[in-house]
Amino acid sequence: MKKLLLLIGIVGLLAGTNAKAQTNAAAPIAAAVKAPTTEDRLADLEAYINNGARQTNAPTAIATSAGPGHNAWMMTSSALVLFMTLPGLALFYGGLVRKKNILSVLAQCFGITGVVTILWWAFGYSLVFGKSFNSPFIGGSEFFFLKGVDSAVNTDYAAWVSHNVFSMYQMMFAIITPALIIGAIAERMKFKAIIIFVVLWMFVVYFPLAHMIWGITGYMNGVWNAGAAIKAIDFAGGTVVHMSSGWSALLLCLILGPRLGFGKTPMPPHSLVLCMVGTGMLWVGWYGFNAGSAVAADGVAANAFTTTTLATAVASFTWAALEYVTRGKASVLGFCSGAVA
Repeated sequence: MKKLLLLIGIVGLLAGTNAKAQTNAAAPIAAAVKAPTTEDRLADLEAYINNGARQTNAPTAIATSAGPGHNAWMMTSSALVLFMTLPGLALFYGGLVRKKNILSVLAQCFGITGVVTILWWAFGYSLVFGKSFNSPFIGGSEFFFLKGVDSAVNTDYAAWVSHNVFSMYQMMFAIITPALIIGAIAERMKFKAIIIFVVLWMFVVYFPLAHMIWGITGYMNGVWNAGAAIKAIDFAGGTVVHMSSGWSALLLCLILGPRLGFGKTPMPPHSLVLCMVGTGMLWVGWYGFNAGSAVAADGVAANAFTTTTLATAVASFTWAALEYVTRGKASVLGFCSGAVA
C-alpha cells in the first residue's frame, strides 16, 4: 500500500512539474497577443455599421466574424433573386406562350435552376470568384466543390458577409441569366437541347465574363482590381446578366428561325393573369437583385431600393399610357412589358 501511495505521489509531482513548464513556455506567446482595447472594439463597430473595411487586426468578436445584419439582408436578397426565376420568370414566360407549351417552359426554368446550381457548386463559383489561376479571364480552382467556402468572411469581395452567403447570392444571378434566354426561344427547342446548351453556355460565356467583370483579378473589374485593363463598373449585372443573355438570345433566335406557323397561325398569350402574377414577382425580386448588389444593408442598398421602385413604376405606367394614346386603350400586357423593360 505504501509503495502504491509513493508511486502516485511521484506521478503527481511529475505531472505538476510538466504542467508548470508548459504554462511558463506558453506565457510569452500569450503575452505577445495584444488584448483588444476599447478603441479597437469601437473602430470595428463603426466599420460594421458603415460597411467599411475592418479597422483593426485585434481578435475582437466583431473583427473575426460576419456581421449579422448584413448577412441577414444578403440571405433575404438571395431568396428574392431565386424568387425571380422560380416562380416569377416561369409564370411570366408561361403566360405568354400558348397553352400547350406552358409546362415545357416551367420545366425549363426548373431544369436550368437545378443544373446551374450543380455547376456552380462544382466549378462555377471558383472559376468566377477564385484567383489561383492569376488570370484576368478566368478565376481559379481553390473553391472547387465550395472547398473552404464557409461562414467566415472573404474580404476580397465583402467585409461583413459570410463567404457561403456571398457564394449563394451570386449563384442566384448565375441561375436567372440563362433562364432569361429561354423566353426568346420558347416553343422552339426541346428540353434536352436547352439543358445541353445551358451547360456549354455557362462555361463558354457566363463564367469567363462574370470573372472578367466581377472577379478580383478580372480584366474589366473597375471596382476591386486596380490593375484592370478596362475600368468597368457593373453594379447589378447590366453586363454579366442582361447583355450576355440578351445577345445570346438574339443569336439563338437567328440560328433557330421563327416558330413553325409564325405569321399564319395566331399565337396570342394564353394567360395574361399568369403573366401579370409573374411580373409582380419579378418586381418584388428586383429589390434583392438590385439592393442586394450592395452586398450590405447600407446607404448604397437603400438608394438602389428606391431607384428600383421608381424606375419600375414609371416604366410600367408610361408603356400603358403610350398604348392608350396610340391605340385608344391600355392593356395588362403593356403594364407588364413596361415593368420588365
